Amino acid sequence: MTDHVVLVADVGKSRCRVELRRGSEVLGASEQHGFPGLGIEDGGTLACTLLVDTAAQLPVTIPQDLAGFGAAVAGVEASTENSLELAKLLTIHYGVPSAVLSDATAAHLGALQGAPGSVLIVGTGAVAFRFDDLGYLHRSDGWGPLLGDRGSGRWIGQHGLHAVLDAYDGGAETTLTAMAGALVESPEHLPAWLADSGNPARAMARFAPLVLQAAQAGDDVAQGIVDAACRILTDTVLRVAKGDDVDRRVALLGGVLNSEFFAELLRKSLASAGIEVVAAQGDGLDGAALAVTRRGLLQERYIHRDGTNWPE
Repeated sequence: MTDHVVLVADVGKSRCRVELRRGSEVLGASEQHGFPGLGIEDGGTLACTLLVDTAAQLPVTIPQDLAGFGAAVAGVEASTENSLELAKLLTIHYGVPSAVLSDATAAHLGALQGAPGSVLIVGTGAVAFRFDDLGYLHRSDGWGPLLGDRGSGRWIGQHGLHAVLDAYDGGAETTLTAMAGALVESPEHLPAWLADSGNPARAMARFAPLVLQAAQAGDDVAQGIVDAACRILTDTVLRVAKGDDVDRRVALLGGVLNSEFFAELLRKSLASAGIEVVAAQGDGLDGAALAVTRRGLLQERYIHRDGTNWPE
């Protein structure tokens, strides 16, 4: 199935991306809002509706010889039942084999092309994944905006907004106050703005680039936030890389790392802890494509397939 046409998707909390691919060639792409996760009630049905709707917005026609659908979706680990339901619904709708896996597992697959090793993903959330030589998962963080995702885009943005309110209360002055003026007329309106956003984690994550910008420009408060994020993320990687015989290398993925300023600071922090950064060979969409086009992967136990006996 390597050169066959497949649909692949990467559904995170901030956005849903769908691509139509022939091998490594992208024939068309579409994107819309994200999804709270498969752990919610009717998660499989709601995710399928979102994916079908996003695929329908592709600028090209889906061919009749479509060979499969690989979907990387946030919250897979929260509900095996909903994950299997999504796989079955995609198969019913498109009449092709389907594979559903977590967005983090897909990112790992894409980054290391199915090989064992560690990956750190820093987007709206943050998680470190390592698959060992036997295909077992070792994980640190990725526990969502209320209980985890420390050092993530949401975390950086949230601490930046907190710094704005702290300055408003008489704390350390920061250029972030002026930057927050693009969101609200006065810092005292930030809580209401966040409550009305519909997706607070995503809203806070959108402030992260401004925190990084302020830090790069020399703002002490913003720099403190960024330095703390790097320390936290380094610790997250160390927690999955324990053991004398563990390969202490990691691939980095995620939208926050599009900032070369932040990526370089994180590389230095990881290096100081004895962790070498290696180039990622692909992303979550590449991992979703690999999951639907290849069976018997090292990570197979974490991939939910439609359950029918499709030909290899």
